[in-house]
Amino acid sequence: MSDFDGVWETTVNSPMGQQKATLTLASDGSALTGTMAGAQGSMEIDNGKVEDGKATWTANMTQPMPMTLEFSATVEGDEISGNVKLGGFGNASFTGTRKS
Repeated sequence: MSDFDGVWETTVNSPMGQQKATLTLASDGSALTGTMAGAQGSMEIDNGKVEDGKATWTANMTQPMPMTLEFSATVEGDEISGNVKLGGFGNASFTGTRKS
């Protein structure tokens, strides 16, 4: 089990305002899998990796427009934070708290 495992209530500070989502992550060695569920529905995460205390993954959003989101994150205790590349819309920060 890695520091990233669990269910996280996250907020992405996107150009379209704050986007809330429930992020569920599970690691197996350096591989990371999971789902993100929010107002636009649920999507699987892809290409998930945990390396040197950092996690990276992508998610293919289909609503409101098709876009690949690229996440990088770190965890401190029950707090997750990081950056997400929003395709042609630049970068956004995100934060979250692990649900107990």
